[in-house]
Amino acid sequence: MLENKIALITGGGRGIGRAIALAFAREGAKVIVSARTKHQVEAVAKEIGPNALALVCDVANPQSVAGMFRQAGDVLGAAPDILVNNAGIAESATLIHTDDDLWQRHIAINLSGTFYCTRAALPSMIERNWGRIINIASIAARTGAPYIAAYSASKHGVLGLTRSVALEVAAQGITVNAICPGYVDTDMTTRAVQNITTRTGRSTEEALHILEKMSPQNRLITPEEVAAVALLLASEEGLGINGQAINIDGGTVLS
Repeated sequence: MLENKIALITGGGRGIGRAIALAFAREGAKVIVSARTKHQVEAVAKEIGPNALALVCDVANPQSVAGMFRQAGDVLGAAPDILVNNAGIAESATLIHTDDDLWQRHIAINLSGTFYCTRAALPSMIERNWGRIINIASIAARTGAPYIAAYSASKHGVLGLTRSVALEVAAQGITVNAICPGYVDTDMTTRAVQNITTRTGRSTEEALHILEKMSPQNRLITPEEVAAVALLLASEEGLGINGQAINIDGGTVLS
């Protein structure tokens, strides 16, 4: 399905990013796995095999992003055909306890990082008249929730960016879409469970049950479910899907 394609996945060292990297590799893509943590991306690249390249990058730093794309081109001889903007953070606080640093971290990584990588990837996609950009957003991009104003605002921004860029490049063989998962069974959700236990005194099992009950299916989403949708969006069969925000949340948000 993805033979002769080069795919770059940010935040690819674990969780959703790792699942997408593995899925793309199984379909024949050469995969660039990127994150700030060197040993994580190297482990995923080793898991994939010779068709994988591990690169360290801080997406919040435009110079680091430029260096990542330059290095990828030097090693592989071509720019990415597919970009998955998955790198992100999620921290919680009431609004009055959301300090400037917490706010700026979310905007810098979740929103500006998506912008920097998209801006770097588009010229070569436009030149070859083919490309796929997949932004991993969140159902928090579709609705608000208490204690996550910074996170939700950054992910709402990702949707605005997705829709605008999708219209800019729609006639040039490029699609730009967002995937909006609910709570996924990853380290990020584990930290959310820990926050609940710390703040409420509930047990880990009770805290996990709270998150599971947010879905009508009473469960967490798996990284592989997100990867399956990303695979469709990256494929030729996904050409007609553009500028969309696709929920994977068991029916939590019906819009």
